[in-house]
Amino acid sequence: MQPAPLTAVGEAHVALLSLLDGLDDAQVSGDSALPGWSRGHVLAHLTDNARMFARLARHALCDELVDTYDGGQTERDAIIEANAPRDAATHRAELARECAALESVWKEVAAQDAWGRRVTFRDGDIGTTVYARWREVWIHMVDLALGAGPADWPAELAAHAVDFLLVRLPADTVLLAEDVDRRWTTGEPRTAVTGGVRDLAAWLAGRVPPTVPDAPRGLPQLGPWPPHPPRRDRP
Repeated sequence: MQPAPLTAVGEAHVALLSLLDGLDDAQVSGDSALPGWSRGHVLAHLTDNARMFARLARHALCDELVDTYDGGQTERDAIIEANAPRDAATHRAELARECAALESVWKEVAAQDAWGRRVTFRDGDIGTTVYARWREVWIHMVDLALGAGPADWPAELAAHAVDFLLVRLPADTVLLAEDVDRRWTTGEPRTAVTGGVRDLAAWLAGRVPPTVPDAPRGLPQLGPWPPHPPRRDRP
């Protein structure tokens, strides 16, 4: 069974590579939205993330369970540091190559219907890495500070990100996404955050968009529950 976002990840790759059209070397070395990382660091991470997921999938197809990185976090960090200084043309070429390689191995997975093969990344399976790549690409497009923002995220991606990041909330919170008529609760709700699904996802991901009111630590204020009478027909 094909993971739902497989086609969507390909679309995310297209959007990412389009965002890099015209990128120059000065922009690569400039600051990203992530403290301590240049845009080159973000691009190096996105490139190696694709390579890593493809590697896990290739081994899983051979019934081999390998570490996400043989050298752990140290190896991951070293790869990013080594590749961050690449010039813009090299970053674009390498990113395009690794994205294509990842999509290619996923086609092999689809042909074998092997999405449930186990991988070491978050103790999941190949299918969960598809979702992870979907999140990585769209969220880090914001971090590149090249004009893409949470408003550009597909609504389906934003809703999935909320599903994934809900564990970050206190156990008495409800999120209300009025533009897609969705709600998420963590236990007995006492506080609520209401907004568009993209704003809610950006908040949980630590990428608070300008449309969400600021509060201490850059988070939107949590209002009293309920903000208005609850609707019983919400899913």
